[in-house]
Amino acid sequence: MAKYEKTISGKFEEVLHHLENDIDSSGITMNLVDESNYTYGDTSIAVRVYDKYFMRNGSRASLSLTIVGKGSGVFISAIGAGGGKGIVFNFSLGAEDDMVAVVERSVEALE
Repeated sequence: MAKYEKTISGKFEEVLHHLENDIDSSGITMNLVDESNYTYGDTSIAVRVYDKYFMRNGSRASLSLTIVGKGSGVFISAIGAGGGKGIVFNFSLGAEDDMVAVVERSVEALE
């Protein structure tokens, strides 16, 4: 499992669209599985779940992205999972790290 979290200043919708574009363009096998959007008062929440096939090891990995915005504060959480091999022992081959790194680079480009 890999994880990246950061709070930045910005507009929720702009941050969301920037991240979506960068994730979508990060690889031909990147796939948006599902999404959820919720607004409560002045707080907006977006959840995105992606998966990606990695040919180098024949596995799939998932990326769960949560973005919470209130005012000019935007919290971003990216959690990558899967991408390993093995039935009893899950040997990670780094696929989840690669997916989370896409989000980290995208956030750094916003700052």
